Amino acid sequence: MESWVGHEVPRLPGRGGPLSLFDSARQGAAPSTPTGAGTMYVCGITPYDATHLGHAATMITFDLAQRVWRDAGLDVTYVQNVTDIDDPLLERAARDGEDWKVLAMRETALFREDMEALRIIPPAHYVGAVESIPDIAEKVLVLLKEGAAYRLDDGTGDVYFDISAAPRFGYESNLTREQMLEIFPERGGDPDRAGKRDALDPLLWRGAREDEPSWPGGDLGPGRPGWHIECAVIALNLLGDRIDVQGGGNDLLFPHHECSAAHAERLTGQAPFAGHYVHAGMIGLDGEKMSKSRGNLVFVSRLRADKVDPMAVRLALMSGHYRTDRSWTDDLLTAAQERLARWRRAGAAPSGPSGAAFLAGVRERLADDLDTPGALALADAWADQALAGTGDDPEAPALFTATVDALLGIRL
Repeated sequence: MESWVGHEVPRLPGRGGPLSLFDSARQGAAPSTPTGAGTMYVCGITPYDATHLGHAATMITFDLAQRVWRDAGLDVTYVQNVTDIDDPLLERAARDGEDWKVLAMRETALFREDMEALRIIPPAHYVGAVESIPDIAEKVLVLLKEGAAYRLDDGTGDVYFDISAAPRFGYESNLTREQMLEIFPERGGDPDRAGKRDALDPLLWRGAREDEPSWPGGDLGPGRPGWHIECAVIALNLLGDRIDVQGGGNDLLFPHHECSAAHAERLTGQAPFAGHYVHAGMIGLDGEKMSKSRGNLVFVSRLRADKVDPMAVRLALMSGHYRTDRSWTDDLLTAAQERLARWRRAGAAPSGPSGAAFLAGVRERLADDLDTPGALALADAWADQALAGTGDDPEAPALFTATVDALLGIRL
């Protein structure tokens, strides 16, 4: 699957320091310490609707992490998937009387356009679930042969992962069993499915059903993969047995990331699967949770169609810390538009305060768990001084412009 078109990232003088990130498993921040290339896997979209601001905020979070790593002199191998076959996609296509393949292709193309507009550095590998099905089926068979998975005895051909084969199950999300059982059915799980060994066992392979797409699975029989094993296999194939960062929104912490890590660790015999499990907060609308069921999603493509500068959208989403659940409002966007205009005027000033000090400050803020509010405050202070005629460094405006471009992804 093709990714989107990238852009040139300015080279900055010197190098940034190591990136510290909050790890959901350890419940605290710790330095990320890649050996060689930094490896990062971020869960992408299920393409049955347009890119909303929650998607955008998550992708901006890991774009920032990639920028900080690169600024520290690291090569980065970033992988993102597209879940281009799953129940929500089929349900939306059936509701609208549309071919699910056409729906998936259209919304994936729109997502790519939105990411390019937001200046998200593209992944090295952008991979669909459908193209990965042979590899996924092979790994499900491995889990079956090792006794870590089982077939339901009901003729469906469905295969489940046995969570007793993952003795550390729950270490990533830090949830109690009772909490898991409450969340599981809300996020695609089927705790009441008859024949399962444990209510929390996740689906690995869904046997073929009438009027549903299916693919050959070899000894598994025809069917299609479960959601969690998809991400585990794609990450293992492209990034190796252990990765530096597994990322996504905080709604993926359980069951998706917990289960995908359990699958990967059982397949490789190595734990933890990721050095950091990093989760971005949710974006609400005017104080309410933004959700498909409420019909209050704000789409990036709609904002672009309304001639809103994508850089203002990016700035607005970075004005709060990535781990916090936060709300999108008209006032937030207006403030971001005003900030962007002020930065652009400051970047065109004949001189300003020390550009080197500004760069050092932004590097320090972003290295501290991607503290974008702190970095934006530094940029505001620099811009205010430059516009007031304070500072006599004629090279500072160019370095200011390059810094916010390279590290914050904002084109002035």
